[in-house]
Amino acid sequence: MKVVIMAGGMGTRIQSVRSDVPKPMIEICGKPILLHQIENLKACGLTDITIVVGHLGNAIKDFFKDGSEFGVKISYFTEETPLGTAGALFKMDLKEDFLLLCGDVIFDIDFSRFIKFHQEHNAWASLMVHPNGHPFDSSLIVTETLPPQEKGGLPVETNRVIAWLSKEDERLYYRNLVNAGIEIISPELLHEAKKKIIPCHPESPDKIDLDRDVLKPNIKNGKIFAYHTTEYIKDMGTPERYQETESDMKNGKVHARNLSVKQKAVFLDRDGTINRPDGFITKPKQFELLPGVAEAIKKINKSGYLAIVVTNQPVIARGECSFSELQKIHNKMETELGKEGAYLDAIYYCPHHTDKGFAGERIEYKCDCDCRKPKPGMLLQAAKDFNIDLSRSYMIGDSENDIEAGKRAGCRESFMVGNGLLECVEENLRFKKHGASFA
Repeated sequence: MKVVIMAGGMGTRIQSVRSDVPKPMIEICGKPILLHQIENLKACGLTDITIVVGHLGNAIKDFFKDGSEFGVKISYFTEETPLGTAGALFKMDLKEDFLLLCGDVIFDIDFSRFIKFHQEHNAWASLMVHPNGHPFDSSLIVTETLPPQEKGGLPVETNRVIAWLSKEDERLYYRNLVNAGIEIISPELLHEAKKKIIPCHPESPDKIDLDRDVLKPNIKNGKIFAYHTTEYIKDMGTPERYQETESDMKNGKVHARNLSVKQKAVFLDRDGTINRPDGFITKPKQFELLPGVAEAIKKINKSGYLAIVVTNQPVIARGECSFSELQKIHNKMETELGKEGAYLDAIYYCPHHTDKGFAGERIEYKCDCDCRKPKPGMLLQAAKDFNIDLSRSYMIGDSENDIEAGKRAGCRESFMVGNGLLECVEENLRFKKHGASFA
């Protein structure tokens, strides 16, 4: 698959680090950002690369030349005038699906999984999405989730994009699913978008914004999908993020998050562990984070472990809460955590319950499933989705069912939350005797 790297931006927010080179040529641990990207691409067998250059573009051309020194083949497209984030794509001879990257992002990604996802969904575009610690100033992607499609099964994430929330859009509670700026795009999408772009830009038809002019207007076609990854992806937009990324690379965290590498996770119960137990929570207004929870999850985020919620939610089977209302509750949880710089890598919930006799109950979810804790189904599904080594992972909850689910899944240890999640994390997961690496 061909790779196109957009490397023509000026990087005004990070000029205090370097202003004499284009942003993709700023060095991280002694190498330009762009070289880190190319080494990752080469490792995945992606060696046909076109770099779109503009501002100070000769610095890129002089360093990489034709790419042969780095084991790849590089060509260049030069923007004589700025063409926006997508204008160059319409001037290039792109006849097959291609991988599109921003040249100022540090990542370490198993691209074979992403390409397989794109092909399986026969997508016009596949967007790489992930949670981050600042969702409030990021573009957010909303995807489609369906109820379980088989008896005893988990809810189904179709990955189809159904909405796009830009930074300026009004939003109360939202899922922390951020557009990472890495896409696989079909020329079919460009062809469809071109029909609408020229009438919208009669004065400057060549300057095209990828998000506003190409992706968002075509969501309604149902052919744009979101690929959810927990891999390391961080833009170099500010000096603070630059410094954090250099630290992460030095301690090995960047490569460790590549999904070709076995992951470690801390699995978390929800009610009584993350939020105040208020009976059966059926409305967002009932949901309230416990003290210290956001700080505890931030520690997990920084440690290199995934933070994954696994929660029994019998309110669905009891008929007390709909799937859409439960999503709003989880959106509130992610929003409140995001305000404190914390995030969850994934949320799994079991909607089933075996007991019958409730007014309004939903019989189709009254069953003995494999996902309701103490059974380990949710943990096993997460391990499959994110290549998790359960023997190096932990379970934290407030009930014996949580502890038993961790044991059945094969987790290294399971802990009762006790006096709060923060204290539990600091006391039980910080020290080397438990094999953890929390900062």
